Amino acid sequence: MRLPALLLFAFLPLAAHADTIPVAVAANFMPVMQKLAPGFEKQSGHTLQLSSGATGKFYAQIRAGAPFMVLLAADDTTPLKLEQEGLGITGTRFNYATGQLALWSPLAGAVDKDGAVLKLANFRKLAIASPKAAPYGQAAMETLQALKLDATLAPKLVQGESIAQTYQFVATGNADFGFVALSQIMENGKLRAGSVWIVPATLHHPIRQDAILLKPGVNSAGARALLDYLKTPAARAVMQQYGYRF
Repeated sequence: MRLPALLLFAFLPLAAHADTIPVAVAANFMPVMQKLAPGFEKQSGHTLQLSSGATGKFYAQIRAGAPFMVLLAADDTTPLKLEQEGLGITGTRFNYATGQLALWSPLAGAVDKDGAVLKLANFRKLAIASPKAAPYGQAAMETLQALKLDATLAPKLVQGESIAQTYQFVATGNADFGFVALSQIMENGKLRAGSVWIVPATLHHPIRQDAILLKPGVNSAGARALLDYLKTPAARAVMQQYGYRF
């Protein structure tokens, strides 16, 4: 007996339904997500719409009704706030990676392995991300304060709205050095170009980066699948190649 087409459709597995998933990605993590996205999409059948920006700005957008289903933050406080405010789904928040801060120049030999170049202060501009909007910017300020260089270097600071803009300031020569995310300058376990001082974690609070399922994604199998995918050994192996820790 032949079943009507509508009845046949009802028996299709739920996995056959492909979601389009808007994802808010902290700027430091965007290179990793661009690397992970094709594999996730091929494996799951879902499609990712990636938006990159500062975590603080994403928080404001989500509170204003932005339809993101998943937030991959650059801190652990923003996802917690969203959960407490009922905009994030309780029980879905987890630490997907811990970031590393780096002082970087695109020029070989410009940055020494101990960051002593900061104390010399013989440069024009030092780029950092906005401490209010970007956790990596906050970590950069904490580092300068720990080194007792915040007052000395204040006239030389130029702030980017996000860690992505901060990287651009340095890459284009508008700043001599910059505090960037190690993930922006590292790939396949190696520095792509220039010179770097990886800032000791003892000089700032840990950059614990949490993910959370947001209210628009509560019924999305694809959004939940993405969060599960980020916990897999394969995904974490890629993250490690960009300098992330767990």
